[in-house]
Order: sequence, then C-alpha cells, then structure tokens
Amino acid sequence: MKSSNARVLIVDDEPQIRRFLRTSLTAQNYEVIEAVDGAEALKFAQREKPDLMILDLGLPDIDGIEVIRRLRDTDASALPIVVLSSRSDEKVKVEALDLGADDYITKPFGMEELTARVRAALRHRLHVQGVAAAIVTGDLRIDLVQRLVSRAGEPIKLSPKEFDILRMLATHAGKVLTHRFLLQEVWGTANAEDVQYLRAFIRLLRQKIEPQPDRPIYVVTETGVGYRLKMLDEIPIPQTPPGNVETD
Repeated sequence: MKSSNARVLIVDDEPQIRRFLRTSLTAQNYEVIEAVDGAEALKFAQREKPDLMILDLGLPDIDGIEVIRRLRDTDASALPIVVLSSRSDEKVKVEALDLGADDYITKPFGMEELTARVRAALRHRLHVQGVAAAIVTGDLRIDLVQRLVSRAGEPIKLSPKEFDILRMLATHAGKVLTHRFLLQEVWGTANAEDVQYLRAFIRLLRQKIEPQPDRPIYVVTETGVGYRLKMLDEIPIPQTPPGNVETD
C-alpha cells in the first residue's frame, strides 16, 4: 500500500532514532511529526491529528504504557499506535496491546518490517471506521457477512468457533490480538488456563487455511502474546528457515 501523505507522530527521546525514522518515512512520502516525551505525545496527538503514532515506552517523563492508557481515554482513542521499544518482556507487550496498542516491535528493528507494520495498522484503522464485507490477503478470502472462506477460489469449511477466531483476526487485520482478547471475544472468558484451548483451535484453523500449516503465513504467532492476520504486503516477513517451524 503506497502512502498518501499519512501523518506519523514519532515519540522517542533518542535523537538518532527520530532522525533515522524521519529520514526513512519521509522517503516513503509520510509526513512526520516528532515528540521527545510523553507530554508532547499527548499534546500533538490532540493538536496535530496524526494518522498513526510510533511510540517508545522508555520516555523521560510519562511512561509509554501510561501514554497509551491516556490516549485511549481521549478523542484520539482510535489513533493507531505501533510501539517501538527496547523492552522485550512479554508481560509488557501484553499490557501495551491489551491497553490498545496496535502492534509491538522490539529494538533493534528492521525498517522494512516497521513500515509493513505501519501500513497494516493504517489499514486496520480504515477497517474500524468501516469494516469491509470481505477481507482478502494473498489468495485467502474471508467473507465476514456470509461467513464464507476460500483460498485460491476453493471453499474452506470451518467450524463455527474456527470462523469466529478468523473473523476476529480479519476484523482487526494486521493488529496483534492477545490471547486474553481472543478468549474474551470468542468464548466470553479470559482465564489463563484456557490459552492451550485457544492454541488447539489455532492449529486446527491453520490446517485448513495455510498452504503449509507448520510454516504459517496468514495467522502468525506473536510469541507469548497472541496472534495476528498478516496482510498481502507483509507476506513473507521473513520466511521461516528450514527446520525452524512455528509451533505455537
């Protein structure tokens, strides 16, 4: 997806990171706004009306987690947020995503992956504003109205629960959905002991929709956090090396 001068708010207290992001995003025709701390992030989110925020968590004043929490309680509640942080702890990732972040990338990072996640988050915003009747990624088509799924034109029969999981992933295409969120939305419960139950259904779903279920390209795992549906221009990033398959 080509940028149409989407406005990206970069929030990071490291000048070299802001400079690198500004140079890379500007080259792809994004309009860039910069904030050096949480207070500026909250102010610019309201005043500048960006289309997306790239947010570091380790800010000098307000922690990035608190920035997410406050944003989701304001008029900027629909602003897509891609966290870009050196914090790799799974609990922090889950907390950020549960609070409403759209994605989470750990430093050091590749610019190609980051821009793919940015495009996915912008698409998700469009879906939220007016969910499409059908979601298409690669040769996979998910009709959300008629509850029909096909790959390369061939119909795929899913159980009601399998479709409900896929529907949630498609409705939030490109966004990481935590285990807790999926359990709550599909089963109405969010008990930690039910995560294995969810994983079993994900395995069954992959058996039906993935060309190679042990190397999924559509429903991908964010280890220890949850799952997301990859969109076309994200596939593949990267290809799984032989002998190193995704099992979650």
